[in-house]
Amino acid sequence: MILILYLVYLLLPIALLFLGSFGEKWTNTLLPQGFTLHWYLEVASDPSFQRAFFVSLFVAIATCGIVVLIGLPMAYGMERGTLKRTQFFTRLLQLMPIAAPPMVVAFGYIILFSSDAFPYLGTTWLLVIGHVVSTLPYMVQTLIGDIRHLGLVQLEQAADSLGASFRQRFLHVVVPTLRHSILSGLFTVGALSIGEFQLSNLIAGFLNRTYPIVLLQSFYNASGFACSATVVLLILSIVASLLGTGAPTGTFGERKNVL
Repeated sequence: MILILYLVYLLLPIALLFLGSFGEKWTNTLLPQGFTLHWYLEVASDPSFQRAFFVSLFVAIATCGIVVLIGLPMAYGMERGTLKRTQFFTRLLQLMPIAAPPMVVAFGYIILFSSDAFPYLGTTWLLVIGHVVSTLPYMVQTLIGDIRHLGLVQLEQAADSLGASFRQRFLHVVVPTLRHSILSGLFTVGALSIGEFQLSNLIAGFLNRTYPIVLLQSFYNASGFACSATVVLLILSIVASLLGTGAPTGTFGERKNVL
């Protein structure tokens, strides 16, 4: 019974948004009236949404690239490092999304990057950096969990016994073994970046507003237009999340083939 109530609470607003996106009008009634595809066509042709869509796409792609370049060696160093203090950094990364919510990080960026020394507030790359900070822990934790689960230590020891250098072990053992984990983490990071609002709303400039920011502003206008724009964002986030959770995680047979 509790599960049913939870699903109703979760899915009912989404179902109403979906219905509203096809309704001709929706005023003071529980359900919309009529049927039309006009709102989706209007969203697709709206210049603000077109620009916001491509800004969000660029930010998400850039965020994914930077997160991989930082997260992979960070996760490897934390899990394979011999210093005990790496455990502290691991726990810190686990708590970062909760201990430092996006709004707190955004206020810090506003203070720092609106100064004469760092006049970068409102730039696209500051937006990318903010998304990297917010999503990096998810990538690192995904990789750390799979480094332990896939027995990477034994694989590296086998490669080392065959005379492989650290560079060879990292490029030909570590990266191929974790390729599915990296892919899964990328889809998660992409979904989080596309749907991120709090930090983006505070540090984005007018010309680099992301899709969720423009979406919020549309709710002050036609409800059908806002519902259709919300459904588009929802579909993008769900697809990215499903791809991330559906990515295979590697098997013992695959680990043997790496060597």
